Amino acid sequence: MSTAYVALGSNLGNREENLRTALKHLQENGVQVVKVSTFIETEPYGVTDQPGFINAVCQVATELAPLELLRLLLSIEQEMGRVRLRRWGERNIDLDLLLYEDAVLESEELTLPHPDMHNRDFVLVPLAEIAGEVVHPLLGKNIFSLKNELLSK
Repeated sequence: MSTAYVALGSNLGNREENLRTALKHLQENGVQVVKVSTFIETEPYGVTDQPGFINAVCQVATELAPLELLRLLLSIEQEMGRVRLRRWGERNIDLDLLLYEDAVLESEELTLPHPDMHNRDFVLVPLAEIAGEVVHPLLGKNIFSLKNELLSK
């Protein structure tokens, strides 16, 4: 089993229920949800003329390879009715693969670790809650340090 971290976000419909439904879909597809952070209310990132988000991060244990896990996340988004109207726009569910073990990967489909996670408080705050000691494989700093650096800017 491999350990991975997945960011969850929603700003349409019943936001908390959307996150719970996505977590349930992960389990139903054989991905063990090990830990889930507190659900936090956050401001939109990138495109600000939209409703606020509920965000969380979960730790999972999986036998899926990184690309297979990403494809599962995308299929869950699709199954839940996600429509991509604009980049960083409104969405009922958003699932991002942040980290997969210590994997460093860059392909057309998947970049690991997530290329912008260290700039996103809505990722680092919940990730630090459940995995603060985990070290970012490219930046060589733990998640607590990355969160503290970002929040002090």
